[in-house]
Amino acid sequence: MFTAKILLLGSGELGKEFVIAAKRLGCEVIACDSYANAPAMQVADAAEVFSMLDADALRAAIARHAPDFIVPEVEAIRTEVLHEFEEAGTTVVPSARATTMTMNRDRIREVAATELGLRTSKYRYAESLEEVRAGAAHTGLPCVIKPVMSSSGKGQSTVRTEAELEAAWDYAVANMRGDRRKVIVEEFVAFEYEITLLTVRTRDGVLFCEPIGHRQERGDYQESWQPVAMPQRLLDDAKAMATRVVDNLGGYGIFGVEFFVTADEVVFSELSPRPHDTGMVTLISQNLSEFDLHARAILGLPIPRVTVHAPAASAVILADREAERFAIEGLAEALRVGTDGHDVDVRLFGKPTTRRNRRMGVALALGTSTDDARERARRAADAVTIRYS
Repeated sequence: MFTAKILLLGSGELGKEFVIAAKRLGCEVIACDSYANAPAMQVADAAEVFSMLDADALRAAIARHAPDFIVPEVEAIRTEVLHEFEEAGTTVVPSARATTMTMNRDRIREVAATELGLRTSKYRYAESLEEVRAGAAHTGLPCVIKPVMSSSGKGQSTVRTEAELEAAWDYAVANMRGDRRKVIVEEFVAFEYEITLLTVRTRDGVLFCEPIGHRQERGDYQESWQPVAMPQRLLDDAKAMATRVVDNLGGYGIFGVEFFVTADEVVFSELSPRPHDTGMVTLISQNLSEFDLHARAILGLPIPRVTVHAPAASAVILADREAERFAIEGLAEALRVGTDGHDVDVRLFGKPTTRRNRRMGVALALGTSTDDARERARRAADAVTIRYS
């Protein structure tokens, strides 16, 4: 009946779109997360609620469902369990090693900087405030402090004076995932812009989406746009670096590879071995979204040339407080932004509760230019409101 059985570990908005893509290809999907009625659970065949940091619960869920593929969508996972099942013959996407390396910024940074010799920012690790101060002395100020294990930029801050170091350390510790009180102190790169280079590793080789620009606040993505106009030489450098990293990690699927771009070089920043939040723009921009590409690469299906329909952008819809009872309004007004011949869409994630700065949806737009698309996406996002009761 099904082409494959997938156990999805993490059921947020990215997981939801992946489930939809996988279901279209005939897969059975069991969505797992630490809370009930998570977005991906709403469209999956079945759901499991448990902490993926609970090794016994994770092991039991995998044994119970006997999936063909284990697809992590979050960082906080007992990866030793994934290694156990991979060694026993279950495919972990893209691989248990890749999941282990990328869930911890220190490990993937060592692969990139030490093993592969890629250009990265100067950095040091710290497990105490005293070590944070020593790290900042090494990198110089300003610097960036972030947990080695977190998601969507949570716990990240830019420090410009020594007086801000303690607050940055406390913020990173409060927002880190897992049980490792460890941060990375990085040199602040004076970049002109940042890009996400969606890199797809397939059985037939590596392919790329057009680069995606993005803007962050509090270390979290607020808007993204595609394509980014950048010198071909720098784009070629980014592709070469991305290929070396994903080939080192192995396996098949999509990787969100982030770079800082200066006037004359690209600097490797981070990597996620799964669809990337900034890549939600591909839901409107491309013939195959990042979620379609991930599903096809995992299943070993052919992938045609990836094309961009037109300049496109995404803008997030945020909550501003914690609540269990709320209603989302303004959808008609948001979609009306697209009634002049330029496509506009809104995706509401279906999260059961709100909290301050939690992403509840995303507005998507095409335009005559990326600036035009960004303005349309922002207008559509601003039209959506949350009424609390």
